[in-house]
Amino acid sequence: MRQTLHAAIIAALIAGPATAQIEEAPGEEEGLGLMQRGAELFFDGLLGEMEPAIEDFRGFAEMAEPHLRALLSEMGPALMGVLDRIDDIANYEAPEILDNGDIILRRKREAPEFTPDPDAPEFDI
Repeated sequence: MRQTLHAAIIAALIAGPATAQIEEAPGEEEGLGLMQRGAELFFDGLLGEMEPAIEDFRGFAEMAEPHLRALLSEMGPALMGVLDRIDDIANYEAPEILDNGDIILRRKREAPEFTPDPDAPEFDI
């Protein structure tokens, strides 16, 4: 009986560290979990850094919304007509605002010659 007790104690002492090693070794699933957690921490930190800029943009958007809605409702059809006549926006310089308020879109000198789309609707501005 005494030998059986000693054998059981020795077996328990040997088995304990062996199972601990098995449990401590990171498996494939645990490795993926650690990578996922690392990615979550990275994106949480990134979001924390960007949050003030996002809030500033939200304030700007709230301030600009009524003006943009008015611009679209009043000038939307005319702007769509202009966009129908522009072949590629990269062929134009940045808009120039004259002292009298006129806005000029100049075509770049190196741009290919403009050929109007025959299917584009005609309109008067």
